[in-house]
Amino acid sequence: MGLQADVFWSFRSPYSYLATRRYRALAEQYDLTINLRPVYPLAVREPDFFERSHPNWLRYTFTDMFRVAQFHDIPFGPPRPDPIVQDVRTRKIAEEQPYIFRLTRLGQAAARRGKSLAFCDEVSRLIWGGAENWHEGDYLAGAATRAGLDLAELDAEALSDADTLDAEIAANQASLEASGHWGVPTLVFDGEPFFGQDRIDMAVWRMQQKGLAAR
Repeated sequence: MGLQADVFWSFRSPYSYLATRRYRALAEQYDLTINLRPVYPLAVREPDFFERSHPNWLRYTFTDMFRVAQFHDIPFGPPRPDPIVQDVRTRKIAEEQPYIFRLTRLGQAAARRGKSLAFCDEVSRLIWGGAENWHEGDYLAGAATRAGLDLAELDAEALSDADTLDAEIAANQASLEASGHWGVPTLVFDGEPFFGQDRIDMAVWRMQQKGLAAR
């Protein structure tokens, strides 16, 4: 039986997007199961986080995420629309959030089916890869199909079972924090957290110490 790892992940996190195709490639290359466990972003859990952060935080993050995308040759562009409705000038998070709850519940519904890694990869490629109005038309349906899922089925479950899905998402967050970190993306293997898209090689190194084998 192959190794197992959890990845804690958010649809609003550009670094989650920048890591996901590499996580997916690892699961294809090695005898490794990666369980992607979606969580709500900081904008939902701590709405005043961005207003409290250092003035340089946002500017550096923008500089770095484009740099990471260029370094790894990953298509990248500002989301249109942003999964979180936010005033970029004031950093204030809007009270009405029409996208993030649906997306995260869809991701958890996919996790119930063991396909969240593929689903979140495909959807994040739309959101962060330059697709305008990714929430309209057949974009999300196509992403679900490519992941081996049916969007109508996932959406129906996200509506009818929202409270239970939210409880599962909260449990994901609790598991992330119990592992020793709080941010995304974080890969947890054998109880050890590896935070950030720049720790993937180190996570592989640790898994190889524990017998990670090629498929």
